[in-house]
Amino acid sequence: MEFQDLKEEEEPREDELKASAISDDFQKKVSLEQACIPSDIADFDWSSIDTSQLPSSYKINSPKEKKLLHIADSFLQRYAHLHPDRKPLFLHPVNECGLQKFVSTTVRPTLLPYPELYYWDGCASFVSDYLTMVPLKSPVTPPTSLYSPTTILKYQRGNCFDFSVLLCSMLIGAGYDAYCVHGYASREICTLDETLELCPLLKKPQERQVPKEEEKKSSSKYRIKFPPVRQSQFDLQQEAKKKAEAEAAQKKKEREEGKVTEVEKPRRDRLHGLRVHAWVLVLSGKREVPETFFINPFTGSSHSTKDESFLGIESIWNHRNYWVNTQDCRSGCKDLIFDLSNTICWEIMLLESKKPLQLLADYKENELPDSNMDDMQEREEKDMSFDIPPSWVAPIQLSPREFETRYSQGRKVILYKKAKLEKWAPYLNRDGLVKRLTVYADLEPHTYTSLEPETDRTMEFYSEARADGLQKRLENAREMTEYFLGRDDFLHIRHMEFGQREKNVHLAGTSTDINSRPITEIKECFHRNVKKPADEDVAERTFLITEERIQLTYHLKDYYITASTKEFFKATKRNRRRNEISVTPEISCITYQAGPAEKELSLFHLYDLLQELKEEEKRLKRQVRQSEAEVLDILKICEDEETTVKLSVSTYNTGRNEKRRQQYEVM
Repeated sequence: MEFQDLKEEEEPREDELKASAISDDFQKKVSLEQACIPSDIADFDWSSIDTSQLPSSYKINSPKEKKLLHIADSFLQRYAHLHPDRKPLFLHPVNECGLQKFVSTTVRPTLLPYPELYYWDGCASFVSDYLTMVPLKSPVTPPTSLYSPTTILKYQRGNCFDFSVLLCSMLIGAGYDAYCVHGYASREICTLDETLELCPLLKKPQERQVPKEEEKKSSSKYRIKFPPVRQSQFDLQQEAKKKAEAEAAQKKKEREEGKVTEVEKPRRDRLHGLRVHAWVLVLSGKREVPETFFINPFTGSSHSTKDESFLGIESIWNHRNYWVNTQDCRSGCKDLIFDLSNTICWEIMLLESKKPLQLLADYKENELPDSNMDDMQEREEKDMSFDIPPSWVAPIQLSPREFETRYSQGRKVILYKKAKLEKWAPYLNRDGLVKRLTVYADLEPHTYTSLEPETDRTMEFYSEARADGLQKRLENAREMTEYFLGRDDFLHIRHMEFGQREKNVHLAGTSTDINSRPITEIKECFHRNVKKPADEDVAERTFLITEERIQLTYHLKDYYITASTKEFFKATKRNRRRNEISVTPEISCITYQAGPAEKELSLFHLYDLLQELKEEEKRLKRQVRQSEAEVLDILKICEDEETTVKLSVSTYNTGRNEKRRQQYEVM
């Protein structure tokens, strides 16, 4: 079997990726992928798990298992001799006790007593939700160990082979013709990267197609004939015109933005075609499965066998046998034949009939003399016609509480293309939240906001219901911006900036008597008031509090490109004896007049204006504190609403309904 060739000449070949000659680029690639693994997953040490309480079958091989391992070694030797260019088979890795076990005996068919697990999609969804993905140590080689499904369930984590064995055990127990697959897949499949995939909740439901039988029935001459619906030709023309315009606008938008932007394109993978992955194959036939398909155990989603994300298959196995793929995989899996009785396409390890192995036939034709052919064939057929021993794995059990909780620590987060899906176990959140989908406008990273004060947040209000006309308020740790609508003073934006608190002062919860952030700047923007001359109508008013300056910018006059400005210095020249401010045009106020002034202002007018601005600054400071207090009050109300939610529990749920449980105990 040949696998998909790499199209780029500079990409590594298979022989270059052996452990003895791993390139620096490859090491950087692996270390970079491992650096992206969450710390709680990367730091988990499988060697520290307690194996003292495990059954003896986990620690000792029975005579039949030893014979099976001997047959597997013999099969592996002949396989390596006939196919020296192919990688070693995944036959007998060690278990959690360090003992070699044949992979087929690790599969433990189990039907768990939950209706959801009677069907393949329920089993796949449970496995993907219950377990946490642990990447392979090397992305291009299979693991050296394969733990039992009971251990994987206990610690709720595992690699793709662990996922597949558990899922295959559940599917076989539910009556499906399922197999574990050892093969190769794309980087997105192997690393559980769904950031370029559309969230299933956002996909449009497929339109139901009428089967041919129903079409025949509908065309029967005995069916009821309804009168034709008369439509206006003009209306039809107008609808067609609107549809054409909408399609043209959509095409124009796609041309401008691009169907697939550079950000949305998957990155080039130097290990394409070499990444090892394990998944599940479900053959058609049993349980009325109409068509053979794959299941990705990481996501629980089904895939066609022609899916281009699956690049090749080395071998498959179930609880009874082991098959090696001998077909060409240079085009992926789309051309593979999944008839396991076809000895040309699939090499079986343990004989299920008196037919000789194709592997042995090839071996005898090429290597053995005619005199020894019959003896060798008889001896090999005797060895290979072997009934596989029962699984060494203890019975797979799952309590109702474990099945209901499902997610590791009760929560799971999945990142999709421009969306984030969060799932919680039932009754974990006080407000009863079990699923939340967040849709974003672009692919850029987004920050998570909470109910803590002075964090990034946006509050929107009904401006008509407020006396101040506040429409929206944006806040973070250093700034606050308020937007107004329909005010008599034409104010539409107020922007505040804050400084750092003193080092020894901390935020005291959500009460309104906290040590406030020092205000460094307040800026207000006003719409044009046509009743005033442009030179007297303020457009922007900025209070630089720490610098003790006030800046006024007026609206533009017609046919002017610059606006008049005034800048006041509050404490530039002060008479210490009488505590009076000396106002002179050269020092305390800097004025720029765009064009001739309609009315000249005297020093007394400037002085009065400065005093008015000082009082306005004090009022604005109080207003800012009121806005901060209002934010805290709103957050407090939201927090109280969340904490006072009380979920109703079913009468039949005695585990959570304390009153019902006590009644049951009395009965």
